[in-house]
Amino acid sequence: MDFMEPVYTQAAECQDCYKCLRRCPVKSIQIQDGHARIMNESCIMCGTCVRTCPAGAKKIRNDLQRARLLLNSRDKVYMSIAPSWRAEFEGSEDKLIAAVKKLGFAGVSETALGAQEVSANTAKILAEGKPGVYISSACPTVVEYVLKYMPKLAGSITGLLSPLLAHCKMLRKEYGDDIGIVFAGPCIGKKKESDTSEGLLDVAITFQDLKQWLNDEDIDQGSLQPENGEDVFVPQRAAEGSLYPVDGGMIAGIKANCDVTDAGYMTFSGMDNIMQVLEGLENFKPDKPVFLELLACDGGCVNGPAAQSEKSSALKRLDVLSGSEYEKENIPRKPGLDITASFTPEPKEEKKYPEHKIREALERVGKYRPEDELNCSGCGYDSCRQFAEALLEGRAEESMCVSYMRQLAHKKADMLIKTMPGGVVIVDEKLEVVESNRRFASMLGSDAENLYEQVPGLEKAKIEKLLPNADMFRRVIESPEQVLEKDVKINNAVLHITVFTIEQGRLAGAFLQDITAPAVAKEQIINKARNVIEKNLQTVQQIAYLLGENASDSEVILNSIVESFQTGSEESQRGKDAHKE
Repeated sequence: MDFMEPVYTQAAECQDCYKCLRRCPVKSIQIQDGHARIMNESCIMCGTCVRTCPAGAKKIRNDLQRARLLLNSRDKVYMSIAPSWRAEFEGSEDKLIAAVKKLGFAGVSETALGAQEVSANTAKILAEGKPGVYISSACPTVVEYVLKYMPKLAGSITGLLSPLLAHCKMLRKEYGDDIGIVFAGPCIGKKKESDTSEGLLDVAITFQDLKQWLNDEDIDQGSLQPENGEDVFVPQRAAEGSLYPVDGGMIAGIKANCDVTDAGYMTFSGMDNIMQVLEGLENFKPDKPVFLELLACDGGCVNGPAAQSEKSSALKRLDVLSGSEYEKENIPRKPGLDITASFTPEPKEEKKYPEHKIREALERVGKYRPEDELNCSGCGYDSCRQFAEALLEGRAEESMCVSYMRQLAHKKADMLIKTMPGGVVIVDEKLEVVESNRRFASMLGSDAENLYEQVPGLEKAKIEKLLPNADMFRRVIESPEQVLEKDVKINNAVLHITVFTIEQGRLAGAFLQDITAPAVAKEQIINKARNVIEKNLQTVQQIAYLLGENASDSEVILNSIVESFQTGSEESQRGKDAHKE
């Protein structure tokens, strides 16, 4: 497992369910030995796997220690806090600021200030730009997706830093390049930005990390008494930028009074929606600029993968809107900082396999005909052919195919039943046969054998018409703790029947053994002799103790009788066999 990546798998906790693969929008999951490993080279850091893993095996890298070390190594460290903090932290902003400053930070600043700068620069680009599609650079996950999976649209991304990196540039201009900057928010993508931002952002932690840090230091935000005029956002409070964590918030900072009738501005959230929206846009030629505000998380950043609040999206949105105060006549504001950036496509290599290779892979999981391709998505892929391609690429394993494993298990169980020397039958709660082997039918006589030829397995036959004492099956199904045994005479043979539970309330099984067969009769006698030894050993020991003799001598004598019988039986059988030859 790679602890250095922003998100990774704790293999020991992965429970082989493939839920992360089913939900991953880009299928950036590789299954190895039943465990789901994140393929970092193709991951877009959306955090879907973190939110959906039922076992919590997908982990977000904890950078608290890095943040603590930064505080100890720099004279001044500032926190850039995501505007979605209003949906995560209860209480007034001055108490939150006071709490963060008690950790040792020189000040707390809103990432929304950088968002305002991005909005101002975007408005300028759109005002001066040529007709075409413009994709917001605000969401790092969307940018990753476009660069890796839709590289033809890379040129449509507005050439600007993200709001966070723009904010870092503002803070360093305000307080000096030697300051430290720690971001706190709900986004995994910001960790990737801290790893690759070339000195702009030092560390990115999650809101969960921040809460843990405050708890570790016994800092109770609610009980703090903020200093008058001191515990405020620096260098100033954000305005329209605080709307960024909800869908449509960025557009509000680009064009005042923009509404849904303005076709030049659109907003979409959620990766499934975004993938559908971008499909085919590389060939779209609008007659004016069309701006797309795209947020990877459904409903916006308030529902980021590291968000902890369990409030509804509507309540989170209201929390954000309630803290936003700005004058619409100032929209759009003028750019105040150069935040230009360039984006280089990193197209994911798509391997193309010839049809015969795909057919070979499908046959590995028992799919020989088109109708065998169920496309059930149980493996995590949308179709059997996609799964076959993943097999060829080494990203998947045969055991992921649910239908194949079910058929394989059924074949193994069926072969086991057919090859068992005794009779085997499985009965349901209606006392109808689900399955049986040929030996079971032959034990019951010619009528049952003939029926077996017509209806393999005697499926749906009533057990009471085949066996006496069929009520044994009903009793076992209703009382699963029971294992019933009985000797029954059928067609001059004595059958020993053992009935047991397979599935409580639904299925019971039975094993039939002909104890009148010579080999079985000898085995029964030997077993009964051993039972006599076990039952009488304690009595023999007590008598031997009273007589002053060694009790083990009595056990040896009894065992020798059994062994002599067993040896004699074997020699007799060998003699008969030799005589036949």
